[in-house]
Amino acid sequence: MSTLTSLARAEAVVEGVAQRTTTVRHLHIADRPLVFIPLTMAGEANAPLAAMVGDDRNDPKLLIVPQPRNRDQRFAFAAGLAGLFVPYVHSFYSDVEAVPTNKGKDTRHRYADAPQLLVPNPGGVGFTRLFGRSTRFRRTDGDYPVDPSVPLLGRWLTYFAEQAEHPGSSTLLAMTQALTMHWATGQSPLEDAQLAALLAWITPPQGMTGAEAAAAAEDPVTWPPAGPATDPTFDNEVLTPAMAAYDRAVATDSQVARRRDELEGILRSQLEPTWRQMWQAISLLRELPAGAHVPKRWAEDRDAFTSFTAYLDEGGFPQPRRDGAVVAARKLHRMERALTSYDVQRAYDDPMVMADYRLTGEAFVGEVTAAHPTRIDDSGKRRALRPWIAVTTADPVLVTPGTTLFSPEQPSGQKARVMSVAQKDDGTTAVVLELTGGMGRSLTPAPGTVPEVGKRICYTTLSDSFMPPGAFPSREETPWTHGGPPAPYEDSAPTTEDAHEEWS
Repeated sequence: MSTLTSLARAEAVVEGVAQRTTTVRHLHIADRPLVFIPLTMAGEANAPLAAMVGDDRNDPKLLIVPQPRNRDQRFAFAAGLAGLFVPYVHSFYSDVEAVPTNKGKDTRHRYADAPQLLVPNPGGVGFTRLFGRSTRFRRTDGDYPVDPSVPLLGRWLTYFAEQAEHPGSSTLLAMTQALTMHWATGQSPLEDAQLAALLAWITPPQGMTGAEAAAAAEDPVTWPPAGPATDPTFDNEVLTPAMAAYDRAVATDSQVARRRDELEGILRSQLEPTWRQMWQAISLLRELPAGAHVPKRWAEDRDAFTSFTAYLDEGGFPQPRRDGAVVAARKLHRMERALTSYDVQRAYDDPMVMADYRLTGEAFVGEVTAAHPTRIDDSGKRRALRPWIAVTTADPVLVTPGTTLFSPEQPSGQKARVMSVAQKDDGTTAVVLELTGGMGRSLTPAPGTVPEVGKRICYTTLSDSFMPPGAFPSREETPWTHGGPPAPYEDSAPTTEDAHEEWS
């Protein structure tokens, strides 16, 4: 938790309402997201009990498993979920857009939009991952076959779960995490994991503080948990008797439909409040303006969706249970690069995020007090445009001469090299910078490319410039201990018999 977030939490307690910690929205909210609220049975590993699914606020679809211990019912639930999920995914196949590559010389194609899955909390992401793993390897023939749509569902659920691990991706979002990225409440991060209490802090009812509204939202009768786990009291006093009545009806072959309808009504009452909260949260996020880099990251999500769709169309195998050593290293490297880029992009898009870096000395904001926009450096073989500017700031400045800085407000290719740092008598700091790049090809800078005197500007060590990927060995060059080719057999190698004779 950063210093500013801690301050915002303290202010939330004083004001009685959650405080904004960003000026823009740092994730994409699709026009037609698929809301997925799963429930699981207590004491059973990843045993689905019910789910409410849909992309229409006024038309939720409820799927239930009357007896989660029954294998046939569980996979009937999976087939029903596939019947809702797969057509939603396929509905994005119709629109394709051309994307120029290689500086406009070539063109590739990708889908113009992509599906987005929204779950209430990180537990929903975990259920998506586990349920995908339990369904993507199922056989559609032989012993215990499943519906052909079930393995396909498992592959898509696994794809969404893997995308959720990618920093900056909006393919699968946990709503509690999406909200806490933009608001700070007066409760602990653990309490923020409950969607009803979190929303109560953000939009408390008239006449109530956030703390009072959150306390009321913790009533499991009025606001049931957002899953995937259910409330223990509900399990013992309501769900268990209803399931027992259904089991007796099945055993006696009487009133099965009635008992199922009763069970469905009970589970619907647990899911409908969360359904309403999910769409309330979506509306809150849509009210925030999107950050400048959000469309770029969503384009990367659409690229990933296009690639995975092509992989499925080519008959690709289900995702492995465990990645090989080199594949895992490459994936980790990609995620580390993505996390670095994501952090920089958020800071560039949002002054409130950049403020955290100002506190640590990685950025400063000041006023341009002097400028020499047409300065020419003729010390080299060719004359070059090298403007100087002086920036005076009250922020702590920890950079030293020779450090390269960047500004979110200046052209992306422009760099500023620190020439000198001087402490002034009034406690401020004067930083002299030499600018290079992003000013055109002539010896006169293009308009707006050199900050003018009086402009308030931010400079930081953070850079969103291209980071080259790491080099990893091919499979042929990977040792067999890490998934490479098998070790060659040598005739001269000692055998077990040779070793036995030597030992004896």
